[in-house]
Amino acid sequence: MKIFDDVFNWDGYGGKFNLAAGRCRLRLFDLSKSETAAVPLLRPIIAVVSNLPGDRPSAMKQVSVKACISHVATTIVHRFKIDHNRMVLVEHYPRQTYGRDSEKVIPEKYEVVDLKWHGEKALFPSWRSLKPPLLDIVRTLVVENP
Repeated sequence: MKIFDDVFNWDGYGGKFNLAAGRCRLRLFDLSKSETAAVPLLRPIIAVVSNLPGDRPSAMKQVSVKACISHVATTIVHRFKIDHNRMVLVEHYPRQTYGRDSEKVIPEKYEVVDLKWHGEKALFPSWRSLKPPLLDIVRTLVVENP
């Protein structure tokens, strides 16, 4: 079921300057290989990407996942030889607290990234909230793979 769970690096543009290169956490699952799958799924590959804790997207050569999601999706599809029509790409933002006594909370968020594919390149991302029942499945996968 789990294909990959580690830091995922993507190359940038501009030759030796490697602009917009970055890294994130990638959890890649193939639900078609699950023993509990009751029905065949049209899009059984679930890719969950998250910014790494401690990475500062404003720092030189550190780019957020959201800023480069088209390039990240293209790289995932090529590197793991996945049919993009069979993959759901999800951005995960863990719950965060801030303030003097951590009294302020930014809730956990899961967003599906819809992409237009031109040949083998992902373009024109749009985001929407992940809804049940897929939200429940993805949340379980994330909790089981902290």
